[in-house]
Amino acid sequence: VQLQASGGGLVQAGGSLRLSCVASRAITSVFNPVHMGWYRQAPGKERELVADITSGGSTNYADSVIGRFAISRANARKTVYLQMNNLKPEDTAVHYCNGYFPDGATTWNWGQGTKVTVSS
Repeated sequence: VQLQASGGGLVQAGGSLRLSCVASRAITSVFNPVHMGWYRQAPGKERELVADITSGGSTNYADSVIGRFAISRANARKTVYLQMNNLKPEDTAVHYCNGYFPDGATTWNWGQGTKVTVSS
């Protein structure tokens, strides 16, 4: 499985972006049962989980993005989305998606991610 994230870019504070991540080379029977998450890594910081969605569609968010970000998935397209609104400079990071197990371990190798830069 290859994870291909896209949709990043440069945006002013208060703006919006919609990220997409496709699990290419995966068949739907492999993708559908997997819990998926969006992660981000800012310069000099560790990668962190910002939003996740279970195979059943339940979602969770990091406190820093509650009310601003929304995660969703389209299983037929093997794709997970992250709608980001009211972006802040501290959201600047490379954003990645991955599957995860209940213990938090990720499912697949990391893709290249997509860079989000928010200017003040």
